[in-house]
Amino acid sequence: MTRPPKSVLLLGATGTIGRATFSALVAADYTVCAPVRHGSDSSDLPGAVFCDMTQDALLALMTEHDCVAVISCVASRSGAPEDAHAIDHGLNSLALGAAIRAGATHFVLLSAICVQKPMLAFQRAKLAFEAELQAAPITWSIVRPTAYFKSLSGQMARVRAGKPFLLFGDGALTACKPIGNEDLARYLASCLSDAQLQNRILPIGGPGPAITPRAQGEMLFDALGRRPRFQHVPLALMSCIKAGLILGGLASRRLRSKAELARIGHYYATESMLVWDAARGRYDADATPEFGVQTLADHYAQLAANKITDDRGAHAVF
Repeated sequence: MTRPPKSVLLLGATGTIGRATFSALVAADYTVCAPVRHGSDSSDLPGAVFCDMTQDALLALMTEHDCVAVISCVASRSGAPEDAHAIDHGLNSLALGAAIRAGATHFVLLSAICVQKPMLAFQRAKLAFEAELQAAPITWSIVRPTAYFKSLSGQMARVRAGKPFLLFGDGALTACKPIGNEDLARYLASCLSDAQLQNRILPIGGPGPAITPRAQGEMLFDALGRRPRFQHVPLALMSCIKAGLILGGLASRRLRSKAELARIGHYYATESMLVWDAARGRYDADATPEFGVQTLADHYAQLAANKITDDRGAHAVF
C-alpha cells in the first residue's frame, strides 16, 4: 500500500455517490476539496467550494489546496447527447487538464459497466474520456460499477400502493450484481492507495449472486411482507415505442430527446450489468468482481421501513 495523498479534488460531490465518496475520503483521513456549481446544495459538505467549472478555475483550486489526486463522480443527468458530451466527456476532460497542469499524480474516474457494449450517446462520451485518460501522463483508475441500489428501487411506491411489479419479458433476460453507495465509495477511495487498483479498468459489483429483475421484485415484495404479483410487459411493445419516437424525432426536437430516453430504457431492459465475455458472446456473472457487504435485500428492507429514502433523480427514467 502506498502512502495516501493529503488532499483530493472530488468532482460531483453533490450527487448520491459523490456524497458517499466524500464521507469515505474523510473517514480515510484525506482532505477533500469539492468544487460545486453556484446554487448547488452543499450544506453538508464542509469541503465544498463554489466554483466555475473551467479548467483555469479547477487548476486554481487544486493549486490552492495542494491537491495531488482527483476523483470524478460526475455524470450527465439525462444521458442525452448534448449533456453527455458536455459532462461525461467535456467536464472530465477539463478536470484532467487541470490535474496535469497542477502536477497531480492520480485521476480516479467513476464510469459505468454498460460502456462494454456502447450503443448510446452517453456511453460513447464516457469511452471517449476513458481513452483520453489512459493516454494522459498520469496514474489512472477507471471504475465501472454494475448497478446502483436506487436504480433498482423505482417500483417501491408502485408495489406499496398494491400494484404488481412490472417485468419486461419473463423477468429473467438480464441480471446484475448491484453495489451499495457506501461500498462503492470505499472502493473509489481505495484506488488512491492500492497499487493493484491503479492503471486498470475495474468492473465492480456488490455481493453476489447476480439478481434478475424477477428476483428483485420478489425481494421487494418480501420487504413489504406481501405476496409477489407480477405484470409482464412484452419487449416488442418497448421496441415499437422506441421506433416510433425515433421516427418522430426526425421532425421534433422534443421527441428526439424522448427517443434517446427510450433507447436508454430499452438498453437497460435488455442488457445485463455484468462483465461481458466478448469471446463467448455472453455476460459472465462469475467473472464480475464483488466488493462490499451491502445487499439489495437490506436496502429494500430499509426503504420498506421508511428508514431511508431514495433521491432517484434521473434514475427515475428506469
